[in-house]
Amino acid sequence: MPVFQWKGKNRKNEIKKGEMEALNEEAVKSNLNRLRITPTKIKQKPKDLFENISFLQPKVKQSDIIIFCRQFSTMIDAGLPIIQCLEILYSQQENKTFKNILRTIKESVEGGETLAEALKKYPKQFDNLFVNMIAAGEAGGILDTILRRLSLYMEKTAKLKSQVKGAMIYPLITVIIAIVVIAVIMVFVIPVFKEMFEGMGGSLPLPTQIVVAMSDFVKNNILYIIGCSGLTIFAVKKYYNTEKGRILLDDLLLKLPVIGMLIRKVAVAKFTRTLSTMLTSGVAILDALDIVAKTAGNKTIEKAVYDVRSDIEEGRTMAEPLSESGVFPSMVCQMIAVGETTGALDQMLSKIADFYDEEVDQAVENMTAMIEPFMLVFLGVTIGGLVIAMYLPIFKMASTIGG
Repeated sequence: MPVFQWKGKNRKNEIKKGEMEALNEEAVKSNLNRLRITPTKIKQKPKDLFENISFLQPKVKQSDIIIFCRQFSTMIDAGLPIIQCLEILYSQQENKTFKNILRTIKESVEGGETLAEALKKYPKQFDNLFVNMIAAGEAGGILDTILRRLSLYMEKTAKLKSQVKGAMIYPLITVIIAIVVIAVIMVFVIPVFKEMFEGMGGSLPLPTQIVVAMSDFVKNNILYIIGCSGLTIFAVKKYYNTEKGRILLDDLLLKLPVIGMLIRKVAVAKFTRTLSTMLTSGVAILDALDIVAKTAGNKTIEKAVYDVRSDIEEGRTMAEPLSESGVFPSMVCQMIAVGETTGALDQMLSKIADFYDEEVDQAVENMTAMIEPFMLVFLGVTIGGLVIAMYLPIFKMASTIGG
Protein backbone atom coordinates (compact mmCIF):
# COMPACT_ATOMS: atom_id res chain seq x y z
CA MET A 1 0.00 0.00 0.00
CA PRO A 2 1.46 3.44 -0.94
CA VAL A 3 2.46 6.02 1.67
CA PHE A 4 1.32 9.65 1.29
CA GLN A 5 2.86 12.77 2.82
CA TRP A 6 0.27 15.32 3.89
CA LYS A 7 0.05 18.84 5.25
CA GLY A 8 -3.04 20.55 6.68
CA LYS A 9 -4.68 22.65 9.38
CA ASN A 10 -6.64 21.54 12.44
CA ARG A 11 -9.68 23.25 14.01
CA LYS A 12 -7.38 25.70 15.86
CA ASN A 13 -5.83 26.72 12.51
CA GLU A 14 -2.52 25.08 13.51
CA ILE A 15 -0.39 23.62 10.69
CA LYS A 16 0.05 19.86 10.95
CA LYS A 17 1.95 17.44 8.74
CA GLY A 18 2.72 13.75 8.63
CA GLU A 19 2.56 10.53 6.63
CA MET A 20 -0.28 8.10 6.06
CA GLU A 21 -0.64 4.75 4.35
CA ALA A 22 -3.74 4.57 2.17
CA LEU A 23 -5.06 3.24 -1.14
CA ASN A 24 -5.21 6.71 -2.76
CA GLU A 25 -5.38 10.46 -2.08
CA GLU A 26 -9.15 10.33 -1.50
CA ALA A 27 -8.66 7.81 1.31
CA VAL A 28 -6.05 10.12 2.87
CA LYS A 29 -8.49 13.08 2.71
CA SER A 30 -11.22 10.96 4.29
CA ASN A 31 -8.94 9.87 7.14
CA LEU A 32 -7.73 13.43 7.75
CA ASN A 33 -11.30 14.75 7.83
CA ARG A 34 -12.11 12.11 10.43
CA LEU A 35 -9.18 13.47 12.48
CA ARG A 36 -10.64 17.01 11.99
CA ILE A 37 -7.72 18.13 9.83
CA THR A 38 -8.29 20.07 6.59
CA PRO A 39 -5.62 18.93 4.08
CA THR A 40 -3.78 21.59 2.05
CA LYS A 41 -1.25 19.31 0.37
CA ILE A 42 -1.13 15.55 -0.30
CA LYS A 43 1.52 13.76 -2.34
CA GLN A 44 2.76 10.19 -2.63
CA LYS A 45 6.04 9.57 -0.79
CA PRO A 46 8.94 8.49 -3.04
CA LYS A 47 10.29 5.00 -2.36
CA ASP A 48 13.44 4.59 -0.25
CA LEU A 49 16.11 2.71 -2.26
CA PHE A 50 17.63 1.27 0.93
CA GLU A 51 14.43 0.27 2.75
CA ASN A 52 15.08 -3.45 2.27
CA ILE A 53 18.68 -3.27 3.60
CA SER A 54 18.16 -3.75 7.35
CA PHE A 55 21.57 -2.65 8.64
CA LEU A 56 21.19 0.74 6.87
CA GLN A 57 17.90 1.46 8.64
CA PRO A 58 17.77 3.37 11.95
CA LYS A 59 17.47 1.29 15.13
CA VAL A 60 14.50 1.58 17.44
CA LYS A 61 15.80 3.10 20.68
CA GLN A 62 14.31 2.56 24.11
CA SER A 63 13.46 6.27 24.20
CA ASP A 64 11.24 5.71 21.11
CA ILE A 65 9.34 2.94 22.94
CA ILE A 66 8.96 5.11 26.07
CA ILE A 67 7.50 8.03 24.06
CA PHE A 68 5.25 5.58 22.20
CA CYS A 69 3.88 4.25 25.53
CA ARG A 70 3.27 7.72 26.96
CA GLN A 71 1.48 9.02 23.87
CA PHE A 72 -0.52 5.79 23.45
CA SER A 73 -1.59 5.92 27.13
CA THR A 74 -2.72 9.56 26.85
CA MET A 75 -4.80 8.88 23.72
CA ILE A 76 -6.49 5.80 25.18
CA ASP A 77 -7.20 7.73 28.38
CA ALA A 78 -8.86 10.40 26.19
CA GLY A 79 -11.23 7.72 24.80
CA LEU A 80 -9.75 7.15 21.32
CA PRO A 81 -10.05 3.62 19.82
CA ILE A 82 -6.83 1.57 19.61
CA ILE A 83 -6.72 1.57 15.79
CA GLN A 84 -7.09 5.35 15.64
CA CYS A 85 -4.34 5.72 18.26
CA LEU A 86 -2.02 3.51 16.20
CA GLU A 87 -2.87 5.50 13.06
CA ILE A 88 -1.91 8.78 14.76
CA LEU A 89 1.26 7.31 16.30
CA TYR A 90 2.24 5.85 12.93
CA SER A 91 1.69 9.14 11.07
CA GLN A 92 3.71 11.15 13.62
CA GLN A 93 6.63 8.69 13.95
CA GLU A 94 9.93 9.97 12.50
CA ASN A 95 12.02 6.79 12.96
CA LYS A 96 11.54 4.87 9.68
CA THR A 97 12.09 1.44 11.22
CA PHE A 98 9.63 2.05 14.05
CA LYS A 99 7.17 3.62 11.60
CA ASN A 100 7.11 0.41 9.51
CA ILE A 101 6.64 -1.65 12.68
CA LEU A 102 3.69 0.52 13.78
CA ARG A 103 2.14 0.19 10.32
CA THR A 104 2.29 -3.61 10.50
CA ILE A 105 0.93 -3.61 14.08
CA LYS A 106 -1.98 -1.40 13.02
CA GLU A 107 -2.78 -3.71 10.09
CA SER A 108 -2.65 -6.78 12.39
CA VAL A 109 -5.06 -5.16 14.89
CA GLU A 110 -7.37 -4.14 12.01
CA GLY A 111 -7.23 -7.79 10.89
CA GLY A 112 -8.64 -8.98 14.22
CA GLU A 113 -5.54 -9.69 16.33
CA THR A 114 -5.18 -8.33 19.85
CA LEU A 115 -2.58 -5.62 20.45
CA ALA A 116 -0.46 -8.08 22.46
CA GLU A 117 -0.49 -10.61 19.59
CA ALA A 118 0.54 -7.89 17.12
CA LEU A 119 3.37 -6.65 19.37
CA LYS A 120 4.64 -10.21 19.94
CA LYS A 121 5.83 -10.33 16.30
CA TYR A 122 8.62 -7.86 17.20
CA PRO A 123 10.50 -9.40 20.17
CA LYS A 124 13.53 -7.10 19.72
CA GLN A 125 11.41 -4.03 20.33
CA PHE A 126 8.69 -5.51 22.58
CA ASP A 127 9.97 -8.25 24.91
CA ASN A 128 7.97 -10.87 26.84
CA LEU A 129 7.51 -8.52 29.79
CA PHE A 130 6.01 -5.82 27.55
CA VAL A 131 3.73 -8.22 25.67
CA ASN A 132 2.46 -9.96 28.82
CA MET A 133 1.67 -6.67 30.53
CA ILE A 134 -0.19 -5.41 27.44
CA ALA A 135 -2.17 -8.68 27.36
CA ALA A 136 -3.07 -8.20 31.05
CA GLY A 137 -4.07 -4.60 30.35
CA GLU A 138 -6.31 -5.61 27.45
CA ALA A 139 -7.94 -8.35 29.51
CA GLY A 140 -8.53 -6.05 32.51
CA GLY A 141 -9.58 -3.00 30.49
CA ILE A 142 -6.74 -0.91 31.95
CA LEU A 143 -4.50 -0.59 28.90
CA ASP A 144 -3.83 3.14 29.50
CA THR A 145 -2.65 2.42 33.07
CA ILE A 146 -0.44 -0.46 31.90
CA LEU A 147 1.19 1.68 29.19
CA ARG A 148 1.88 4.40 31.76
CA ARG A 149 3.45 1.84 34.13
CA LEU A 150 5.56 0.43 31.30
CA SER A 151 6.92 3.87 30.40
CA LEU A 152 7.83 4.55 34.05
CA TYR A 153 9.42 1.11 34.38
CA MET A 154 11.52 1.57 31.21
CA GLU A 155 12.61 5.07 32.27
CA LYS A 156 13.86 3.78 35.64
CA THR A 157 15.52 0.75 34.01
CA ALA A 158 17.27 2.99 31.45
CA LYS A 159 18.46 5.30 34.24
CA LEU A 160 19.87 2.31 36.16
CA LYS A 161 21.68 1.04 33.05
CA SER A 162 23.16 4.46 32.25
CA GLN A 163 24.46 4.80 35.82
CA VAL A 164 26.35 1.51 35.60
CA LYS A 165 27.69 2.33 32.12
CA GLY A 166 28.79 5.76 33.35
CA ALA A 167 30.70 4.17 36.23
CA MET A 168 32.52 1.79 33.86
CA ILE A 169 33.36 4.27 31.08
CA TYR A 170 35.86 6.38 33.09
CA PRO A 171 38.24 3.56 34.14
CA LEU A 172 37.91 1.88 30.73
CA ILE A 173 38.88 5.05 28.83
CA THR A 174 41.73 5.70 31.28
CA VAL A 175 43.15 2.20 30.82
CA ILE A 176 42.86 2.41 27.00
CA ILE A 177 44.66 5.78 26.97
CA ALA A 178 47.36 4.39 29.29
CA ILE A 179 47.91 1.35 27.03
CA VAL A 180 48.13 3.55 23.90
CA VAL A 181 50.58 5.99 25.56
CA ILE A 182 52.77 3.16 26.91
CA ALA A 183 52.76 1.44 23.48
CA VAL A 184 53.83 4.69 21.76
CA ILE A 185 56.63 5.22 24.30
CA MET A 186 57.80 1.62 23.96
CA VAL A 187 57.74 1.50 20.15
CA PHE A 188 58.83 5.02 19.15
CA VAL A 189 60.37 6.93 22.07
CA ILE A 190 62.55 4.41 23.91
CA PRO A 191 64.38 3.18 20.73
CA VAL A 192 65.58 6.79 20.19
CA PHE A 193 66.97 6.88 23.75
CA LYS A 194 68.50 3.43 23.22
CA GLU A 195 70.53 4.64 20.21
CA MET A 196 71.69 7.65 22.20
CA PHE A 197 72.76 5.46 25.17
CA GLU A 198 74.67 3.06 22.87
CA GLY A 199 76.68 6.03 21.55
CA MET A 200 77.54 7.09 25.11
CA GLY A 201 79.07 3.73 26.06
CA GLY A 202 79.25 2.43 29.60
CA SER A 203 76.75 0.30 31.48
CA LEU A 204 73.10 1.33 31.88
CA PRO A 205 71.25 1.36 35.23
CA LEU A 206 69.17 -1.77 35.88
CA PRO A 207 65.74 0.01 35.54
CA THR A 208 66.84 1.40 32.15
CA GLN A 209 68.04 -2.06 31.00
CA ILE A 210 64.65 -3.56 31.95
CA VAL A 211 62.71 -0.83 30.09
CA VAL A 212 64.96 -1.15 26.98
CA ALA A 213 64.49 -4.95 27.00
CA MET A 214 60.71 -4.48 27.28
CA SER A 215 60.80 -1.96 24.41
CA ASP A 216 62.73 -4.42 22.19
CA PHE A 217 60.27 -7.18 23.01
CA VAL A 218 57.20 -5.01 22.25
CA LYS A 219 58.72 -3.56 19.06
CA ASN A 220 59.75 -6.99 17.71
CA ASN A 221 56.50 -8.72 18.66
CA ILE A 222 53.87 -5.95 18.32
CA LEU A 223 51.86 -7.86 15.70
CA TYR A 224 51.90 -11.05 17.79
CA ILE A 225 50.80 -9.08 20.90
CA ILE A 226 47.89 -7.47 19.02
CA GLY A 227 46.93 -10.83 17.49
CA CYS A 228 47.07 -12.69 20.83
CA SER A 229 45.03 -9.93 22.53
CA GLY A 230 42.39 -10.15 19.80
CA LEU A 231 42.27 -13.95 19.99
CA THR A 232 41.97 -13.85 23.78
CA ILE A 233 39.03 -11.43 23.64
CA PHE A 234 37.39 -13.56 20.91
CA ALA A 235 37.93 -16.78 22.93
CA VAL A 236 36.48 -15.26 26.13
CA LYS A 237 33.42 -13.96 24.23
CA LYS A 238 32.96 -17.33 22.55
CA TYR A 239 33.22 -19.15 25.88
CA TYR A 240 30.81 -16.68 27.49
CA ASN A 241 28.23 -17.51 24.80
CA THR A 242 28.22 -21.16 25.94
CA GLU A 243 25.95 -22.26 28.80
CA LYS A 244 28.84 -23.44 30.97
CA GLY A 245 30.93 -20.34 30.29
CA ARG A 246 28.05 -17.98 31.02
CA ILE A 247 27.35 -19.65 34.38
CA LEU A 248 31.03 -19.63 35.40
CA LEU A 249 31.78 -16.02 34.38
CA ASP A 250 28.49 -14.60 35.71
CA ASP A 251 29.14 -16.28 39.07
CA LEU A 252 32.69 -14.90 39.04
CA LEU A 253 31.41 -11.37 38.34
CA LEU A 254 29.15 -11.50 41.40
CA LYS A 255 32.14 -12.47 43.58
CA LEU A 256 34.41 -9.60 42.47
CA PRO A 257 35.23 -7.23 45.38
CA VAL A 258 33.73 -3.89 44.25
CA ILE A 259 32.07 -4.55 40.88
CA GLY A 260 30.37 -7.71 42.21
CA MET A 261 28.51 -5.78 44.90
CA LEU A 262 27.36 -3.21 42.32
CA ILE A 263 26.13 -5.94 39.94
CA ARG A 264 24.26 -7.62 42.82
CA LYS A 265 22.53 -4.36 43.79
CA VAL A 266 21.58 -3.63 40.17
CA ALA A 267 20.19 -7.18 39.85
CA VAL A 268 18.09 -6.82 43.03
CA ALA A 269 16.74 -3.44 41.87
CA LYS A 270 15.86 -4.84 38.43
CA PHE A 271 14.31 -8.04 39.85
CA THR A 272 12.09 -6.24 42.37
CA ARG A 273 11.10 -3.44 39.95
CA THR A 274 10.17 -5.87 37.15
CA LEU A 275 8.27 -8.25 39.41
CA SER A 276 6.42 -5.41 41.16
CA THR A 277 5.37 -3.86 37.83
CA MET A 278 4.07 -7.18 36.51
CA LEU A 279 2.21 -8.20 39.67
CA THR A 280 0.59 -4.75 39.95
CA SER A 281 -0.55 -5.09 36.33
CA GLY A 282 -2.29 -8.41 37.00
CA VAL A 283 0.24 -10.87 35.54
CA ALA A 284 0.20 -14.25 37.36
CA ILE A 285 3.18 -14.71 39.71
CA LEU A 286 4.51 -17.85 37.97
CA ASP A 287 4.39 -16.16 34.54
CA ALA A 288 5.97 -13.03 36.04
CA LEU A 289 8.85 -15.02 37.61
CA ASP A 290 9.45 -16.84 34.32
CA ILE A 291 9.81 -13.49 32.49
CA VAL A 292 11.90 -11.95 35.30
CA ALA A 293 14.32 -14.91 35.13
CA LYS A 294 14.75 -14.53 31.36
CA THR A 295 15.46 -10.80 31.67
CA ALA A 296 17.83 -11.11 34.66
CA GLY A 297 20.98 -10.71 32.55
CA ASN A 298 22.99 -12.97 34.88
CA LYS A 299 22.85 -16.79 34.82
CA THR A 300 23.41 -17.15 38.59
CA ILE A 301 20.46 -14.85 39.35
CA GLU A 302 18.39 -16.47 36.59
CA LYS A 303 18.91 -19.90 38.18
CA ALA A 304 17.97 -18.54 41.62
CA VAL A 305 14.71 -17.07 40.25
CA TYR A 306 13.83 -20.32 38.44
CA ASP A 307 14.44 -22.23 41.71
CA VAL A 308 12.07 -19.81 43.47
CA ARG A 309 9.47 -20.40 40.75
CA SER A 310 9.74 -24.19 41.16
CA ASP A 311 9.35 -23.93 44.94
CA ILE A 312 6.27 -21.68 44.60
CA GLU A 313 4.71 -24.30 42.30
CA GLU A 314 5.20 -26.79 45.14
CA GLY A 315 3.36 -24.50 47.58
CA ARG A 316 6.21 -22.66 49.31
CA THR A 317 6.40 -18.91 49.81
CA MET A 318 8.77 -16.74 47.78
CA ALA A 319 10.89 -15.50 50.70
CA GLU A 320 12.16 -18.94 51.81
CA PRO A 321 13.79 -20.09 48.51
CA LEU A 322 15.10 -16.56 47.88
CA SER A 323 16.90 -16.69 51.22
CA GLU A 324 18.27 -20.18 50.52
CA SER A 325 19.68 -19.10 47.12
CA GLY A 326 22.34 -16.94 48.80
CA VAL A 327 22.11 -14.44 45.93
CA PHE A 328 19.65 -11.99 47.49
CA PRO A 329 20.46 -10.01 50.69
CA SER A 330 18.64 -11.09 53.87
CA MET A 331 16.93 -7.69 54.18
CA VAL A 332 15.29 -8.19 50.77
CA CYS A 333 14.07 -11.68 51.76
CA GLN A 334 12.67 -10.38 55.06
CA MET A 335 10.80 -7.52 53.37
CA ILE A 336 9.36 -9.90 50.76
CA ALA A 337 8.22 -12.20 53.60
CA VAL A 338 6.40 -9.24 55.22
CA GLY A 339 4.85 -8.36 51.83
CA GLU A 340 3.58 -11.93 51.38
CA THR A 341 2.16 -12.02 54.91
CA THR A 342 0.32 -8.70 54.56
CA GLY A 343 -0.87 -9.38 51.00
CA ALA A 344 0.95 -6.32 49.65
CA LEU A 345 3.84 -8.03 47.87
CA ASP A 346 3.74 -5.74 44.81
CA GLN A 347 3.96 -2.60 46.98
CA MET A 348 6.78 -4.07 49.09
CA LEU A 349 8.73 -5.01 45.95
CA SER A 350 8.32 -1.44 44.67
CA LYS A 351 9.71 -0.06 47.95
CA ILE A 352 12.69 -2.45 47.77
CA ALA A 353 13.34 -1.34 44.17
CA ASP A 354 13.28 2.34 45.19
CA PHE A 355 15.67 1.61 48.06
CA TYR A 356 18.10 -0.29 45.82
CA ASP A 357 17.95 2.41 43.14
CA GLU A 358 19.38 4.76 45.79
CA GLU A 359 21.88 2.07 46.83
CA VAL A 360 23.08 1.81 43.23
CA ASP A 361 23.45 5.61 43.09
CA GLN A 362 25.62 5.51 46.22
CA ALA A 363 27.60 2.48 45.03
CA VAL A 364 28.39 4.18 41.70
CA GLU A 365 29.55 7.34 43.51
CA ASN A 366 31.71 5.31 45.91
CA MET A 367 33.21 3.24 43.10
CA THR A 368 34.00 6.35 41.03
CA ALA A 369 35.60 8.02 44.07
CA MET A 370 37.65 4.86 44.72
CA ILE A 371 38.72 4.29 41.11
CA GLU A 372 39.83 7.88 40.40
CA PRO A 373 42.87 7.97 42.75
CA PHE A 374 43.74 4.38 41.83
CA MET A 375 43.82 5.26 38.11
CA LEU A 376 45.93 8.38 38.79
CA VAL A 377 48.44 6.28 40.76
CA PHE A 378 48.44 3.66 38.00
CA LEU A 379 49.17 6.28 35.32
CA GLY A 380 51.78 8.00 37.47
CA VAL A 381 53.64 4.78 38.31
CA THR A 382 53.62 3.28 34.79
CA ILE A 383 54.27 6.32 32.60
CA GLY A 384 56.31 8.18 35.24
CA GLY A 385 58.39 5.04 35.87
CA LEU A 386 59.21 4.70 32.16
CA VAL A 387 60.28 8.36 31.89
CA ILE A 388 62.46 8.16 35.03
CA ALA A 389 64.11 4.93 33.82
CA MET A 390 65.03 6.67 30.55
CA TYR A 391 66.54 9.70 32.29
CA LEU A 392 68.58 7.72 34.86
CA PRO A 393 71.61 7.31 32.50
CA ILE A 394 71.54 11.07 31.81
CA PHE A 395 71.50 11.82 35.56
CA LYS A 396 74.33 9.29 36.03
CA MET A 397 76.39 10.93 33.26
CA ALA A 398 75.72 14.43 34.67
CA SER A 399 76.86 13.36 38.16
CA THR A 400 80.00 11.77 36.67
CA ILE A 401 80.88 14.97 34.76
CA GLY A 402 80.09 17.09 37.83
CA GLY A 403 82.27 14.87 40.02
